[in-house]
Amino acid sequence: MMRELWSQMGSLMATVVFMYTVFERFFPSSFRDRLQAYAQKVTNHFNPYIQITFPEFSGERLKKSEAYNAIQTYLSANSSQRAKRLKAEVVKDSQTPLVLSMDDNEEITDEFQGIKVWWSANKVSSNPQRYNPFSYYGSSDDKRFYKLTFHRSYRDIITMSYIKHVLEEGKEIELTNRQLKLYTNNPSSGWYGYKQSKWSHIVFEHPASFETLAMDQKRKEDILKDLAKFKKGKEYYSKIGKAWKRGYLLYGPPGTGKSTMIAAIAKFMNYDVYDLELTAVKDNTELRKLLIETPSKSITVIEDIDCSLDLTGQRKKKKEEVENEEQKDPMRKNEEESSKSSKVTLSGLLNFIDGIWSACGGERIIIFTTNYVEKLDPALIRRGRMDKHIEMSYCCFDAFKVLAKNYLDVKSHLLFGRIGTLLKETEMSPADVAENLMPKSEDEDVETCLENLIMALEKNKEENAKKKAEEEAQRKAEEEAQKKLEEEKAKEESTQNKEINKEKTRENMVKENGFC
Repeated sequence: MMRELWSQMGSLMATVVFMYTVFERFFPSSFRDRLQAYAQKVTNHFNPYIQITFPEFSGERLKKSEAYNAIQTYLSANSSQRAKRLKAEVVKDSQTPLVLSMDDNEEITDEFQGIKVWWSANKVSSNPQRYNPFSYYGSSDDKRFYKLTFHRSYRDIITMSYIKHVLEEGKEIELTNRQLKLYTNNPSSGWYGYKQSKWSHIVFEHPASFETLAMDQKRKEDILKDLAKFKKGKEYYSKIGKAWKRGYLLYGPPGTGKSTMIAAIAKFMNYDVYDLELTAVKDNTELRKLLIETPSKSITVIEDIDCSLDLTGQRKKKKEEVENEEQKDPMRKNEEESSKSSKVTLSGLLNFIDGIWSACGGERIIIFTTNYVEKLDPALIRRGRMDKHIEMSYCCFDAFKVLAKNYLDVKSHLLFGRIGTLLKETEMSPADVAENLMPKSEDEDVETCLENLIMALEKNKEENAKKKAEEEAQRKAEEEAQKKLEEEKAKEESTQNKEINKEKTRENMVKENGFC
């Protein structure tokens, strides 16, 4: 019975192959294409499933499809564990450089809101005649694409919700896994040409985090809450009609951890850092172009804003300066203008921060740092431009405990009490405290390092006391000198008044005696 069945199947297959060969050889291609189109329509009429393809390259210039990349990332992270055949690829600038994904012609399933869908990775060759089986490399004519298959009754859910979910999830996974980068702006002379760009970058490998940041714990938590709120604030910023950005002003004495704070923020937010050097920017137009080139989910940093450019004196000039400029020779004036390294103005910087162009991209942070906040123009640091002012102060006891854990791996010690008392009585930056805590040789242990810090704090206390005494003595000397000067001036004015009165008396006597 089975032998007869296989015999009939063999005859049927031979007939089909013969008919197909005749069809391909004797019928014109236009007729074959039309017949295949009708056959496809008939098949689709009875087929309850819908298929959507996502090609690897799209557009006129065949650019790599962002949708394809997002789907590949999503499937690699969520569904490729169920695939039997995988391929490994090395991905640049990723925390997980070896990525496993579905191999060609492999299929896996996924679920969304209880709906089952099928994903398959496919590859076709647009020019089969150029296929070379002995080549070590794949054909350049291979076209890869992902195919999504689902039941037509779920068409709206899949097209409106599921595909959007896959793309967003894939992009989020890609951002989470990528390596952070530190950018700096190139001079405008190198902006054009082959493979030139406005920014150059290196991998950002700063180890700082909020856990290792030497700072008061309550203030640290306040900053973390503010950052977390901003990260989730897309709908809120849209509702209030404000660009999705936030400005932070970090100010305080040198060595208080401003740069470390920037690195900790970048790591917490998973944002790239764009370190903007204002002195390399020629004018406001270039500044605007640099802003356009910074993407969303980035931090733009201008360190030592008070030293970058003379922005404080550009708002208004003295009357004498204006008159002197008007009297200058035009040729000399042009030479002085051209000799300036940068013509970025305060107005241009303000527009860079919160002007119309600042809304492009969205989800960005702008950070200024300064050692002397009182030197900055009030318009530059007002709320709305620099939304949160963070004072990076001298080392407190909470900050010291973080440094002791980082450098010595200790959470408590008998000497902590003495150190806490000295930190209240004197001022020392976290950088100086860390330097004293760092072991300088193999012989130095925890107690030695803590004693070194105590000696440094005591010495600093004595120097500060001596400095304050000298400043007080100088202040008193200046006050006494000022008082003496005022007394001499008053005495001189009194003498002058007496002479004036004598002269007036003499004139009156002459008038009374009739000698006028």
